[in-house]
Amino acid sequence: MKDGVHQQPPGKLSGDGIMKVVAFNGSPRKDGNTSLLIRRVFSRLEANGIECELVHIAGKPVRGCTACMKCKERKNRRCSIDNDIVNQCIEKMIEADGIIIGSPTYFAGPTAETKALIDRAGYVARANDGMLRRKAGAAVSAVRRAGSLNVFNAVNAFFLINEMIVPGSSYWNMGLGREVGDVEADAEGMQTMDVLGDNMAWLLRHIAG
Repeated sequence: MKDGVHQQPPGKLSGDGIMKVVAFNGSPRKDGNTSLLIRRVFSRLEANGIECELVHIAGKPVRGCTACMKCKERKNRRCSIDNDIVNQCIEKMIEADGIIIGSPTYFAGPTAETKALIDRAGYVARANDGMLRRKAGAAVSAVRRAGSLNVFNAVNAFFLINEMIVPGSSYWNMGLGREVGDVEADAEGMQTMDVLGDNMAWLLRHIAG
């Protein structure tokens, strides 16, 4: 154990395949506090032998779900809206063993881009025989003062309705900060990300068997 964080041996999927976690950053600031929190989780996942990829959603046009139900008709693991990043994100979700979705807190909720992603990916997953079932999922939120639990709960609702498995941490997965870099001064928030990373790594190994 180092600095109060349990060290875990590197994890492998059966057949010596390296496990992978993909994270989606819904903040309009590519290198803002949400990204810093996600990268802190990554540091623990990577120390546990897990490959990580960060995808920035904001800054790209993302449409909300139109309830056209084409995903249910076609069952091709794709959203019918095919002129933005969401289908690329869905493909990465399918390929990954674990998924992290991070968002800052906007008027006590996730960003519009984050909400569009979970709405559309959720519809596609449920229309295609629960294709995200039993993957690991973790929500991360950055917040100035209050409202982050609504972000945390909204993202976890996406994971849970898709029959995914959500690891816990020593506190809810949030970091306090307003200006870029402020979350790094939130010692408890950083520790929460460390514990989350280790717990997610442990869970992934046990899912893989």
